[in-house]
Amino acid sequence: MASHGARGRSGGRPTLEEVAARAGVGRGTVSRVINGSPRVSDATRAAVEAAVTELGYVPNTAARALAANRTDAIALVVPEPETRFFAEPYFSDMLKGVAAELSETEMQLLLIFAGNDRERRRLAQYLAAHRVDGVLLVSVHADDPLPDLLSQLEIPAVISGPRSAGETLPSVDSDNYGGARQAVEHLLSRGRTRIAHITGRLDVYGAQRRIDGYRDALREAGVAVDEALIEAGDFTEEGGTRAMARLLARAPDVDAVFAASDVTAAGARQALREAGRRIPDDVALVGYDDSAIARHMEPPLTSVRQPIAEMGRHMIDLLLTEIADRRPAASRELERRQVVLATELVERASS
Repeated sequence: MASHGARGRSGGRPTLEEVAARAGVGRGTVSRVINGSPRVSDATRAAVEAAVTELGYVPNTAARALAANRTDAIALVVPEPETRFFAEPYFSDMLKGVAAELSETEMQLLLIFAGNDRERRRLAQYLAAHRVDGVLLVSVHADDPLPDLLSQLEIPAVISGPRSAGETLPSVDSDNYGGARQAVEHLLSRGRTRIAHITGRLDVYGAQRRIDGYRDALREAGVAVDEALIEAGDFTEEGGTRAMARLLARAPDVDAVFAASDVTAAGARQALREAGRRIPDDVALVGYDDSAIARHMEPPLTSVRQPIAEMGRHMIDLLLTEIADRRPAASRELERRQVVLATELVERASS
């Protein structure tokens, strides 16, 4: 058995990752054991403690020195208006997952909206005072300054979906590309060939990936991509209604629609009905999220299920790991984690 002076595989002090590998658990689990969290089974705790002893792992001294300055609070920041938060099930499902995972810790959860410039300025002042130990960012747009601000302040942060392919912050997302492909392949299997797509906000990377999946599924099926069948939306019901009306005006032969969210699909359904189109007889309809809206629509909506609550739980796990490992950001740059969870198509009567 190694002594407390043991060296890690790198030749230096044993790392958190090496302890996790030895114990057969994740970094977050090791962090919870070291920080005395009750959210660990006795068997897992014993395995981690054995690995710590065998490797001679010593928790980061800087992290322990900072422990006295902990606020035991995490902020869930939504850079959207409050009206959108309460109108879209995505946000409430995310909040449920976050709250459930955090409930077994001593951490408090703060819900903060930053949907306009005034709220963003107030949030920046609040964060600069280091009143929270970490931040979860939900619904981040490509030009959002908040992630960079958090990096500058060296506040641990995790975002729900990367801003781009080169994201540097830890993130948790669903497989937007794969989910879109599932939706389009399903519609193609139903004999639909004039398949339209109502997008989400195009400054959201996940919405861009859904367009990519839509296009690639058509191409691989030998169906030409008609850009006239792609209409910009914004994830809202009103946006879905407007987008569907524009599509019908320029492509009246459309026989299927893949909408970037269930809320958008609900708006599209309204425009289709006003135009006298039957669902699914004339136009098949598929949404994204598999929210309560999908189940309660008439006809019930086929939708791509993304595990939103599970995404929230993963975000908390990543953030607690970041908080426990308070080395300077530069030294952690190569360890950034991007978690992508699988999606599933749930077939219902709308398609």
